[in-house]
Amino acid sequence: MMAGNKRYEHPTDLPAEVPVFPLSGALLLPNGQMPLNVFEPRYVEMIDTVMAGERLIGMVQPRLGRAPAGGGGVAGELCEIGCLGRITQLAESGDGRYLVTLSGVTRFRLRGEVASGRPFRCFKVSTDGFRDLEEPREGEDKVNRPLLLATFRAYLDSEGLEADWESVDRASNAGLVTALSMMSPWGPADKQVLLEAPDHAARANALIAMTQFALAGGEEGAALQ
Repeated sequence: MMAGNKRYEHPTDLPAEVPVFPLSGALLLPNGQMPLNVFEPRYVEMIDTVMAGERLIGMVQPRLGRAPAGGGGVAGELCEIGCLGRITQLAESGDGRYLVTLSGVTRFRLRGEVASGRPFRCFKVSTDGFRDLEEPREGEDKVNRPLLLATFRAYLDSEGLEADWESVDRASNAGLVTALSMMSPWGPADKQVLLEAPDHAARANALIAMTQFALAGGEEGAALQ
């Protein structure tokens, strides 16, 4: 896959260690685009550092209060699974902030924290078990697109919102699932479920279930826990 001017085709194209940006409720997916307003001094320094190197940041959520898969966990208060993003757009605000766009590359698993001497945290990461580089469209042929769109339309109608349906119709199944998942209003736990879904079909099914649950009056964040 391409992210900006960089091509990533194999896990060996990625660094073994990356700085991480913990942010609750933020969902970055492979091939997705995430805007960030970076203002904390330690993360401004992080942007300066990565721009001089690989331009990669690990987006990860704080721990959600549930036991990590397999027990234990190396990240302590962080979720073990996140997504690498490459900085593909950057602008200076003039008041000490950076306005950044991250392009999602691949999901990762935290393997151990690295003592970097920096004010931001760095971790060893592994992409073992994730096929985002080798099979970026995995499962899209099994996405129930009519049901996904009908559920999406019902939610928009319930909220009095509109969509650019021409753009929706042009989107591939993989692109549609990625975009709808990232823009969905669901809470941190549901966002983590969407991130960890094994492929596009499973992610679409989870998104449909969350939306239908909300339409039925369910409590936000409780759909798939």
